[in-house]
Order: sequence, then C-alpha cells, then structure tokens
Amino acid sequence: MTDAAPYPRDMIGYGRTPPDPKWPGGARVAVQFVVNYEEGGENCILHGDAASEAFLSDVLGAQPWPGQRHMNIESMYEYGSRAGFWRLWRMFGERDMPVTVFGVATALARNPEAVAAMKEADWEIASHGLRWIDYRNFTEAEEQAHLDEAIRIHTEVTGSRPLGWYTGRTSVHSRDLVKAEGGFLYDSDTYADDLPYWEGGPKGSHLVIPYSLETNDMRFANAPGFTESEQFFTYLKDTFDLLWEEGAEAPKMMSVGLHCRIAGRPGRAAGLARFLDHIAAREKVWVARRIDIARHWHAHHRPAEAGA
Repeated sequence: MTDAAPYPRDMIGYGRTPPDPKWPGGARVAVQFVVNYEEGGENCILHGDAASEAFLSDVLGAQPWPGQRHMNIESMYEYGSRAGFWRLWRMFGERDMPVTVFGVATALARNPEAVAAMKEADWEIASHGLRWIDYRNFTEAEEQAHLDEAIRIHTEVTGSRPLGWYTGRTSVHSRDLVKAEGGFLYDSDTYADDLPYWEGGPKGSHLVIPYSLETNDMRFANAPGFTESEQFFTYLKDTFDLLWEEGAEAPKMMSVGLHCRIAGRPGRAAGLARFLDHIAAREKVWVARRIDIARHWHAHHRPAEAGA
C-alpha cells in the first residue's frame, strides 16, 4: 500500500479531537431542517425524460415506465406541492423555526406561490440542481450545463443566486463542478460527519456541511424504514437526545431531511410536530438554516491556508 497512489478518500476526519464549533449561545447542538422541494422536477415524459419517476414514492415496488406517464406517482408528487408544502410551511412558521429548502430549479419555477412563501418566511433557498434525476451516468460537460442552468433559473425565480448546493443523486463529477463554479458558500453532498469541514478546491478552500439520509423522512419510502409517525419521532428524538448529552463536552450538528410529499402527509407530519416541540422545550439548542451554519463556520473556523 505504501507504493500505491494516494487514497482519494478521507477516512480520518477530525478523529478523536473534533473542534468545538462554538455555536451561538453556547448551544450543545445545532439542529438544521431541510425541506426538499422536488415536485415538478422529477422524471416524467412531460419533461422530456425517457421514463416515469420511481424514486421516493408510496407506490410499492415502483419501477420506471419507459415512454409512459405514471399517473399515480405524478399525483403523489403533486400532493407535495399542492398540500404537503403548505402543511410544513405552517408547522415551522407557527413555531418560528428556520428552514433551508433544497429547491430543484425547474420545480421552483413551476410554483411561484410556494417560492413567495419561502421568502416570506425567510427560509434559505439552496439549489437542489436543475432536475430531480440521477446524475451518475452524465458526462462532466452535461452535468456542468445542468449546474449552470440551475443557477440561472434559481436566480430568476427567487431573485438571488443560491449560496448552497445539494445534488442528491450525484455523479463522481458533482462536487468538483460545484467547487470549480466558485460561488457557493457550501455544498451538502456528503453524509460523512457530525460537523462541517473544509476541502481543497481550485478556487480555494471549500466548505462541506454534511446532510443525513437516516434522520430523514425518506425512510418512510425505502425499506427498511419507518411505518408510523411514532417511529419517526422516536428516531429523531433519540438522535437529538444523544447529541445534546454529548454536546456538554463536544457540541455537534443534527440534520433532518424532509420532503413535501412524504413528511407533508398528516400521519407523518404528526411525528415531526412532536419532535419540533421536543427540541423547543430544551435549552442550549441552535435551530439554524444551513447558510447560517456556513457563515458561522466561515467566520470562526477558517482553514489555516485562509488565515485561521
């Protein structure tokens, strides 16, 4: 192994001595909620795709239908934008809790009323790419074109360019393209840590704010996963409680991933509501947008080459 090329993965990270993030107010844990807005950006032959969507729906054993519309799945995505989004919007608004939206550009463009509500609530709208599709087989040039178009549409429909990025269904090129673009304060296409961290890039150090697919309502749509709201609540609560206890010595971050068509359903939203009230009753908790965490890390934890 000593004669081999350098291993391109970081298996060590912060090791046994992670940094004190120095969260505002001496918080033990920073909790960050993401609402994924993908409805209208998914695979659909109406969008020029070869087949229907089959990912993260309530159709059991769903498979893409080549050349055909899947009306059941289309209607489930429509529920997310028509009803689920507004249920989540009200829940967070009533509790005055901030949110980051991972917004698919073409989906945002199809619902200006939802975009207006996001801005009214002062939610961060980060980019979730041009389309909610799998990029694993895209060429670098094709994915670059989608990234550029995503930024253009996002800027047009929200009034400002995105400062955060999350592709989700990535290719090997995804993060390199985001780093090379140079205009993002962070990206979240990793699940590798409990704290933000820096990576090198062609335009200087690049901040990564990890996301989560397990403290995530997608587990209602994937097996093995949640089947009732109490399971969702319990898993979120157990994660938070352990991080809060650890935070007396080593504060961390907790990400919660939500989807309008999943957590926006009433039977699932009930578990989310219990969790929101659970953390609201605790002291030393910082509920923040991802952009707030990014700005905090840029201000207090710059890498050595950037003058820390």
